[in-house]
Amino acid sequence: MLNALTLVTGVAALLLAAWCGWAASRDQPTKDWHFIGMAVVSLLAVAQLVIGIVQLARGEKPEQGTTIFVAYLLGAFACVPAAGFMSLAERTRWGSVTVAAGGVVLAVLEVRLYDIWGG
Repeated sequence: MLNALTLVTGVAALLLAAWCGWAASRDQPTKDWHFIGMAVVSLLAVAQLVIGIVQLARGEKPEQGTTIFVAYLLGAFACVPAAGFMSLAERTRWGSVTVAAGGVVLAVLEVRLYDIWGG
């Protein structure tokens, strides 16, 4: 796994969480700019998914098992888009809270992916 990509994805997810948490504290729903931020974080997660699958295809193995690694990769990939869709359904401050929580979850998943790979 690329440690730099894992770090950048985790930091970007935390920045998104802080940004949406700030919007929630100001009683604002998610706005177009938040969705652009979600897209950037999601693209980082897609890049990580692709790189992880390529490394597995080349024969590299995570320390804690391939199945759990792929499950965490897929969870990290789906985390922020799922929160974004849920925030569309809830157009109040709670939509922003949902995206903030999704960003924190993604950051935690990044730490776990690092551990699973053997970092």
